[in-house]
Amino acid sequence: MKKKTSLSVSGFALAVLLCSCSAPKDQSGFPLILPKEKPGRKLSAAMERNYSAYMAPRPEHNELYSQFKYTELKGLDYSNHDGTITRRDPSKVIFANGKYYVWYTHRHTPTPPQGPERCTDTIPARDWDLSEIWYATSEDGFTWEEQGVAIPRPPKPNPGWRSVSTTDILEWKGKYYLYYQAFQIHPSKRGDDCPVAVSYADSPDGPWTPTNKIVIPNGAKDEWDGYSIHDPYPLVYKGKIYLYYKSDFDGDPRWVRMQGLAIADHPLGPFKKHPLNPIINSGHETTLFPFKEGIAAFVIKDGNEHFTVQYARDGVNFEIASITELMPIAAGPFVPDAFTNTQFGKGITWGICHNTWVKGHSLLMRFDCDLSLDVNDPLMKAHRYSYKPEFYYEHGLKKEQRKRIEDETRKLKGE
Repeated sequence: MKKKTSLSVSGFALAVLLCSCSAPKDQSGFPLILPKEKPGRKLSAAMERNYSAYMAPRPEHNELYSQFKYTELKGLDYSNHDGTITRRDPSKVIFANGKYYVWYTHRHTPTPPQGPERCTDTIPARDWDLSEIWYATSEDGFTWEEQGVAIPRPPKPNPGWRSVSTTDILEWKGKYYLYYQAFQIHPSKRGDDCPVAVSYADSPDGPWTPTNKIVIPNGAKDEWDGYSIHDPYPLVYKGKIYLYYKSDFDGDPRWVRMQGLAIADHPLGPFKKHPLNPIINSGHETTLFPFKEGIAAFVIKDGNEHFTVQYARDGVNFEIASITELMPIAAGPFVPDAFTNTQFGKGITWGICHNTWVKGHSLLMRFDCDLSLDVNDPLMKAHRYSYKPEFYYEHGLKKEQRKRIEDETRKLKGE
């Protein structure tokens, strides 16, 4: 017993000695001018992280830091925002035939969503229910001309008979592939349960041929992606198709959302899910792009690491590269080297996203940023957004929260 005590004391003494050595008393104060490179001195954990975790010690010098600017798109009608028309979850933007293309979830129903208990074959349960994949083209990225349906709902019982939504585009060896969520159960049963299906074409204008098969299946019932495979997002990386996706799981008390990866040698599969899934522990949607030797990712909403831009040198092991704010929702960026199998990605500067703060539907908008090695836009690198008081008041207390506070105050007063 005494021997154990002696070892314990010796261990404590050693810890004290190491601690005193890690903070030398004769070390001068940290420099007034922040060094651009990590200084050769003892650093706190925070300052060590400032040099090791980020691409620069100041955010405005970090190539994976940006603020985001938003612009209303012209040319798209929303039926006076009565909730009967929605456009959401845009794909990556591509440039072909001298113009830009984007695909997206499109719903046009007699009423806005009515919930899973009141939905029918014509009345949607949710914003993305009873949807099709439509597309639009643009000469400048600001004014868009809707071209109509690309992927209609197939006849029952094919995958997607209830709804097809949240698509993304792949170009591979002269052909085009659209991946999308394929809902094939009634919304009252298991909500957002769906796998991923795919259609292909020789031109971005179609016609699109559906495989009517599931290309990315749900996992087993006791696995993290057994409930849903959402937001398929393909890139060409290391000569293969890296298809990132999101799943909802846990459900205690609400779903958590994380992101996984499936890899294939051919667009139609077979896709093999990565053994380290989930590879990103946060994020409500998938948005990624080649950057330098690896892959960068938006981590938008949800999870411990939301509102970050992350980077994986190997496309798998993501680390936080920057922290930002007001990120685009369901962002579909213009990624010029998404399908070139580039060895050194240049990044992105703009894309299309959606906004859902409107009655019963979503709308598309443009976002701009500077996450590009070829652009230096100081206005995009500025930080500390300022918001009007009305913005904060919109995020005010609920009635039950106000009552709780009033009850606490009365208790303090002895009432």
